[in-house]
Amino acid sequence: MSLMKRISLIFKSKANQALDKAEDPRQTLDYSYQRQLELLSKVRRGVADVATSRKRVELQVNQLEQQAAKLQGQAEKAIGAGREDLAREALTRKSGLTSQITDLKAQHANLQGEEEKLVLAQQRLQAKVEAFRTRKETIKANYTAAEAQTRIGEAVSGIGEEMGDVGMAIQRAEDKTHQMQARAGAIDELIASGALDDATAVNAGDDIARELEAMSSQSDVEAELARLKGASQPQAIEGGDILDESSEELPVKRETNEGQA
Repeated sequence: MSLMKRISLIFKSKANQALDKAEDPRQTLDYSYQRQLELLSKVRRGVADVATSRKRVELQVNQLEQQAAKLQGQAEKAIGAGREDLAREALTRKSGLTSQITDLKAQHANLQGEEEKLVLAQQRLQAKVEAFRTRKETIKANYTAAEAQTRIGEAVSGIGEEMGDVGMAIQRAEDKTHQMQARAGAIDELIASGALDDATAVNAGDDIARELEAMSSQSDVEAELARLKGASQPQAIEGGDILDESSEELPVKRETNEGQA
């Protein structure tokens, strides 16, 4: 396959896919129904035209028959008046009218036959158009129901294009939130460990401020130590009782220690 044929095939397939995606069957059915109505209207106009022609021929036949009847009467009067020449002239004219009447009646018969055919075709086409309209409305209703059910299912399951965009937006928002939370936690840990200075603190990074912070920390340590000593005081009293009971041994141990010293 040549390059141009491949390009043409790809273009046609893409165009066909785009048309299938953009096509709405309901609109296509409505358009087809409109075209059928236009065709039915043309057939009706054709029937009306043929009927008009047939009626015109009927009027001509009636006029010629009236003229022929008048000539027949004139010929009879001429014979009664002894004017054979006038009677012959009237009958000659009547003969010409009779030939025209015969031709017009033949045309009338042909037009009437064509009219009957067109009327029958019109009736058949009208029946098809009405049946198509009924089927069209049924298909449109089923398509609308299926489309609504599909959209509801896509919305519930989240596989629809719009709901997919919403889900992606929510996921991006959650990811950014988690990222910001992690960054805030990391910054707090770095500030607490001293790796980063608090830019909002007064005289941040100043030696005096650091010294004051160290003194405050030492004061906290001393206060905690005093509290622990106060909490252990009862145990010291009980220990004193034990010392009183074994007070005789203490001097010995003290002297021994002094001798060693």
